[in-house]
Amino acid sequence: MNLPEAFEIKMKKLLGDGYEDYLKCFDEPRHFGLRVNTSKISAENFVKISPWPLKKVPWIHNGFYYDGEKYQPAKHPYYFAGLYYLQEPSAMTPADRLPVDPGDKVLDVCAAPGGKATELGARLNGTGLLAANDLSNSRAKGLLKNIELMGIGNVLVLSEEPGKLIPYFAEYFDKILIDAPCSGEGMFRKDRKMIRAWEEHGPEYFSKIQRSIITQAAQMLKPGGMILYSTCTFSPEENEQTIEYLLEQYPEFDVCEMDGYEGFSQGIPEVTVSADERLKRTVRIFPHRMNGEGHFLALLKKGSSKNTDDNSRRKSEDAAAKRNRKKLPGELEEFLSDIKREFDPERIDIRSDKVYYMPEGLPALNGVRFLRTGLLLGELKKKRFEPSQAFAMNLKKDEYPRILDLPVSDERVVKYLKGETLDVEDLVSAKDKGWYLVCTDGFPLGFGKLAGQVLKNKYLPGWRWQSA
Repeated sequence: MNLPEAFEIKMKKLLGDGYEDYLKCFDEPRHFGLRVNTSKISAENFVKISPWPLKKVPWIHNGFYYDGEKYQPAKHPYYFAGLYYLQEPSAMTPADRLPVDPGDKVLDVCAAPGGKATELGARLNGTGLLAANDLSNSRAKGLLKNIELMGIGNVLVLSEEPGKLIPYFAEYFDKILIDAPCSGEGMFRKDRKMIRAWEEHGPEYFSKIQRSIITQAAQMLKPGGMILYSTCTFSPEENEQTIEYLLEQYPEFDVCEMDGYEGFSQGIPEVTVSADERLKRTVRIFPHRMNGEGHFLALLKKGSSKNTDDNSRRKSEDAAAKRNRKKLPGELEEFLSDIKREFDPERIDIRSDKVYYMPEGLPALNGVRFLRTGLLLGELKKKRFEPSQAFAMNLKKDEYPRILDLPVSDERVVKYLKGETLDVEDLVSAKDKGWYLVCTDGFPLGFGKLAGQVLKNKYLPGWRWQSA
């Protein structure tokens, strides 16, 4: 394995006698991971229906290894039902170790493509708010798809420079996750192209970005709130030294212990100027010590602060809550009346004929670039309401009265995912009509409109199954 000389020198100093073991891991196969979406199915129940052999990721409660050389979980209907997310095992750790509680307001600062945001959203389980941001608009579009695929509706998907969010969200969030852009040294084994990228933009380049992001995030965290900072690199400049910088700039922060695992390595205070012993509470993941790629994690808690403006924030929230108190269109009321779920009319927002169900307590966002606020319920079209793909994924089978539930082995499942019209005369009577929720093994895939025992396909074109 040809590694840059400067990188080799640094790693020998960092690992000492462990350096040779680190080099040996480059000859070992990579690890493929799958994280169960617990907002749709428990990890235990997924194991019972999994089409492939799974092996537990020992430090992640809903994480599993699978044989990525033999199986393709992304080409299975359960993937399209949002039952799992494909994610490298070490990358599951940051969202797992951030202690999210129901009702929390949570921000994922650099969220695309959504591996960590979707886990945070699953743990909120429809409560509170998940704000997922990515500066790249194109990457944010992929982030939005993954969030909707997982059935998460209490969302705000943004595409902004984090500093621009501070005036809107000053001391607003209970929990913040920062999976910071980094030099990617921990991914050299998984993706050899990362080595060339490292030679173009190394640790010094990224450490400046990371210091900016973490201090901006600090201003958006409530007193008593927590930040989980992570990278996929080994560089002290991007890891312990970034945390040292935060502690110097915001002394109200402290470093917290995380749930351990025998393969975790503690942080290294000696690589910093202050040699702050609290940095031992941070975690390093090395690929030669456990079955995952390289990562760094730091869990931080914010103490008291002088800068709070709860009154102005409440005003903005109150203004947002009053966005729409007019009577709802009859066709929308009729559709929602069939659903076994309570909808607060004051949280329903209609913009350009699109209907959204908004999270509670969302500030006014004039001037912010966003892709989605809340759950897109559907669209009003000439005195009729058409439910959205996102709404279908957010529903549970028992919440909607008209269901077409197909076994995963039924060839019509893949036909539906390809956008084809379905013959369903064996499932419905000649008089049945209207919107039906198509499921496989009880898990929603999308909507279709029934007429004459034929289902007109309404599966979102951009999501369709692509033949190999």
